Amino acid sequence: MTQHTLALPEVDLVYDVHGPLPTADGQPPLVMIGQPMDASGFQAQVELFEDRTTVTYDPRGLGRSRRKDGVVTNEPEVQAQDIHAIIEALGVGPVEMLASSGGAVSALALVTAYPDDVSTLVAHEPPIDCVLPDAAAVHQARSAYTQVYQDKGWGAGMAAFIAMTSWEGEITDEHLAWPAPDPAAFGLPVEDDGVRNDPLLSDRSWAVPLYQPDLEALKAAPTRIVVAVGEESVKVYTGRTAIALAEQLGQQATVFPSHHGGFMGGEFGYAGQPDAFAAKLREVLHRP
Repeated sequence: MTQHTLALPEVDLVYDVHGPLPTADGQPPLVMIGQPMDASGFQAQVELFEDRTTVTYDPRGLGRSRRKDGVVTNEPEVQAQDIHAIIEALGVGPVEMLASSGGAVSALALVTAYPDDVSTLVAHEPPIDCVLPDAAAVHQARSAYTQVYQDKGWGAGMAAFIAMTSWEGEITDEHLAWPAPDPAAFGLPVEDDGVRNDPLLSDRSWAVPLYQPDLEALKAAPTRIVVAVGEESVKVYTGRTAIALAEQLGQQATVFPSHHGGFMGGEFGYAGQPDAFAAKLREVLHRP
């Protein structure tokens, strides 16, 4: 693995290349991106793709990528520019891409702006409200857990976030009337550490779920877009968004093993099925 820093006017982007460039097997590099997760979340997949050159990176403001613009919000279009700059720096033509969660939203923005950057995009559970019939209620629930975070801190906010993202089906008045759950019931800290800059629980990343994809541009792009959903996620928020987006793109969501973090090992306490996920990813990438 080699670590690289791409110095841009607004950010120093840090990315890792695992394997040779140009690639030894003639296949394009496999780029793996997330948001608000940094490169460390793809450790298990990188190890399972040792036969290929893979690339991971830390989005601006996360991990090792230091912002210089004084901005704290996270917009998919801005992140798309960053990913494009990294792909240009690789200098090997279009890449294949696994993009998960907010990273999948950034990847859709990338394909819209730079359709020649990616040959195949596997967009794993992109959280996009506007494809859902209950988009307004979803955002109301998001506003509620964000307020809990602002009022009571990380543990309480995360408990409210888990309650929202694990709710099955459309968000209803019943869900919105729930009291904030006890963080101790989830094994989360009840103490308030006073920090309010979490990119997941604050409003800093609201632009990600509020992103409105250009469906016609995505359909017209030369990129083969595969919208993926975890088999355990089909009834919850990110599964519903994946299924709905796939339908609006004229396809059926491709079912992957496990849940929203199904590609990860146990390093973050949210283990998926990384081996089975990697096997499915290989199958999808090799499919014509």
